[in-house]
Amino acid sequence: MENSEVQAVLMQALPLEEVHVLSNDGSHFQVIAVGDMFGELSRVKKQQAVYAPLMEYIADNRIHAVSIKTYTPAEWARDRKLNGF
Repeated sequence: MENSEVQAVLMQALPLEEVHVLSNDGSHFQVIAVGDMFGELSRVKKQQAVYAPLMEYIADNRIHAVSIKTYTPAEWARDRKLNGF
């Protein structure tokens, strides 16, 4: 899968302000998701929310692994430089 495809799936499925997707091989992805929705969720619920729209692609092996970081817009404004953005 292409980075842009993963980004589009997440943007369509979730109320996110930003999604950054990085992959070197097209099957292992690093996702940074930014949205107000993460302010009220536990760490586990944040991960589950991002995984859910990707499960179809994980099940058919188009995605092998996903590393997820989630931020509220305020957290992202503070931490984006630490993530190289």
